[in-house]
Amino acid sequence: MRITDVLNASSVAVHQILTTKNDALHFMVDMISQRGGVADAEKVEALILERENIMSTGVGKGFAFPHAKTDAVAQPIGALITLDEPVEYQALDNKPVNIIFMLLGQESAVGTHLRLLSRVSRLMSSDEFRERLLGASSAAEALEIIGEEESQKLDL
Repeated sequence: MRITDVLNASSVAVHQILTTKNDALHFMVDMISQRGGVADAEKVEALILERENIMSTGVGKGFAFPHAKTDAVAQPIGALITLDEPVEYQALDNKPVNIIFMLLGQESAVGTHLRLLSRVSRLMSSDEFRERLLGASSAAEALEIIGEEESQKLDL
């Protein structure tokens, strides 16, 4: 499964202005919920926040990767936002984040969830890719950048 299989234009938002980590996470759960495919948005948000309370998913270099496995989704689903002003996220490098990718996977599909986590992590490890993503002017352009990068770097 490709990253572009779990995203669509309604679950990608660029150049957002959100002031806190919780605002960003709530916004993303709302995006995913409005897209469809989530049986219980409150449960999803509670899972995401619970995981953040245990350990931040801010992995560094301005990127955060909140994720959870839940029976509230029928298939893997994702959301991506870029922020004009980084938010404090308690990231591992103690720097704020301006790219957040949320991934929700099914409890029964751990292998698929882990493969998607790995694919996103590998893409986001590239400084050049993150810069291109931050420069995207629309959801469609962000999806195109992800698709191109995924084809070039991960589908070898």
